[in-house]
Amino acid sequence: MTEVPSAAELQVILKEADLLAGPEQIEAALQRLTVEIRERLADQVPVVYCIMNGGLVMAGQLLPRLDFPLEVGYMHATRYRGETTGSSELQWQAPPSVPMEGRSVLILDDIFDEGYTLAAVVAACRAQGATEVMTAVLTNKIHDRKAPGFDVDFVGLEVEDRYVFGFGMDYRGFWRNAPGIYAVKGL
Repeated sequence: MTEVPSAAELQVILKEADLLAGPEQIEAALQRLTVEIRERLADQVPVVYCIMNGGLVMAGQLLPRLDFPLEVGYMHATRYRGETTGSSELQWQAPPSVPMEGRSVLILDDIFDEGYTLAAVVAACRAQGATEVMTAVLTNKIHDRKAPGFDVDFVGLEVEDRYVFGFGMDYRGFWRNAPGIYAVKGL
């Protein structure tokens, strides 16, 4: 079992971190996502899945803005398990909670980093009979290590290639509740 960092240690991480996007930038990104998603899905009754835990904050802020009928579900798939680097194996901690056969699906997540986890989730939704699967992320990390042939449909913000946390993204399981998007000092 890994040792839980102290509150003081975690406060230092936040204090020394670089702010990449503050509340105003996040608000503008959420508003832009709202408009784009509404234009694409307002005439349907989609299933909207929040990928736990990272997508929770974004979903909580975005869903009330989507003023059309939708059904909400959740799923929890990860490759990270509290670490700073991912493994190649996808781990389902909670499979999709709402049937999706014959439905349009929108998946909400915190970040499009390499995309292997999100690509596996999309493939699983298609295998369960979704007619179309769209993805929306709050952040897209800019680098050239993306899963080949995979891209997301809706992006709120672009962030640099660093270890980021806040607004749903975590630092070793902590600081998902930080009100901005931060990069860990030195990472």
